[in-house]
Amino acid sequence: MASKEVLSKIKVIVFIAVLIFLDLLTKNLALNNLEYGLSNETFFPFVDFLLIYNSGIAFGIFDGKGAYVSYFLLVLTFLISIYLIWLIYNEENFKKKIGLSFVTGGAFGNIFDRLVDGKVTDFLHLEIMNFSFFVFNLADLFITIGAILIIYFELIYKPNND
Repeated sequence: MASKEVLSKIKVIVFIAVLIFLDLLTKNLALNNLEYGLSNETFFPFVDFLLIYNSGIAFGIFDGKGAYVSYFLLVLTFLISIYLIWLIYNEENFKKKIGLSFVTGGAFGNIFDRLVDGKVTDFLHLEIMNFSFFVFNLADLFITIGAILIIYFELIYKPNND
C-alpha cells in the first residue's frame, strides 16, 4: 500500500515537471520566433501569437508598477506554490491532486520565468471579432484548467459511493 502512495506522489511530481517544461519551452520558442508587439495569425480560431511581457499578475493587473512590486509578486507566488505542494501532499483524491498539480505547475512556470528579469512572457492572444480579451501563456492556461478541475471536483462532482 505504501509503494502505491509513493508511486502516486512520483506521478504528480513528474506531471508538474512536465507542465513546467512545456511552459518554459513554449515561452522560449515565442522569444526566439516572435517579434515583440507584432501579431501573428495561427490556425487556431480566436488565438493569435502576440509576444508581450507582463510584470504584474493576471490580466496585466499591477503591470508596470516597478521592480519591487514584481519581486513582491514573485515571493507571494512562491509562497502560494509551497502551500499548493502541501495541499497536494495531503490530498487523498488523485483527481483533486491533478487539479492542484495543474495550478502548481503553472505557478512555478511563471515563477521561473519571472526570476530571469522580473517579467512573465505572454504570447497567446485571445481575440474574438476584433475584440482583444487578453494575452496569456501555457502556465496561465494550466492554472485556469487546474482551477476549473478543483471547482468541479470540490463543488460539482459527487462520486457514487454505492
